[in-house]
Amino acid sequence: MRRIALTLLLAMLSPLAQAFDLQQLSAQLGQPKVVRGEFIQEKHLRALPQPLTSRGHFVLAKEHGLLWLLKTPLQQDYRISAQGIARRSATGWQAIPRQGASAQQNRLFLAVLQGDSQGLQRDFTLSLSGTAQDWQLQLIPRSALLKQIFSAIQIQGGALVQRIELLETQGDRTLLKLPESTPAQQLSDDERLDFE
Repeated sequence: MRRIALTLLLAMLSPLAQAFDLQQLSAQLGQPKVVRGEFIQEKHLRALPQPLTSRGHFVLAKEHGLLWLLKTPLQQDYRISAQGIARRSATGWQAIPRQGASAQQNRLFLAVLQGDSQGLQRDFTLSLSGTAQDWQLQLIPRSALLKQIFSAIQIQGGALVQRIELLETQGDRTLLKLPESTPAQQLSDDERLDFE
């Protein structure tokens, strides 16, 4: 009888021992050296009945940063890295001056896509649910600056991030969909040049 009770107790506790946690999520998202894909960004403004939608593709390189290549409604390329944001012009990449809120948003964006839970925990309270194949992560801001901008950030994914929703304090929201991201082991020659 004691053996049956012990077996039942272990069976009930085993799902708890195997729960998907932030460390596992960070390892999963940090595994690919490069992630490429298309994005659809919808900016939902309270004053407008329809969202402002933009599309393009991105390249996330673990050791370099993020290329954000906007194709519609206008064409504009951005490079986001630990050094800041740069925009491509006719003469090459031009640094965009750092501003408090935008610099913090860029750091946040890289941390989310790269699965840097330690970086995110500095500024947010994190709440993770689900499994490695279907997870949801909610970020509630801690810092006064981020509390002025966001009420919450909700991220969903599987092997990679698939959806990010930024809920702003004034009622606007931004929804970013990454429907078909694919991992890779290395950058193309053109992508490598863009990161130099």
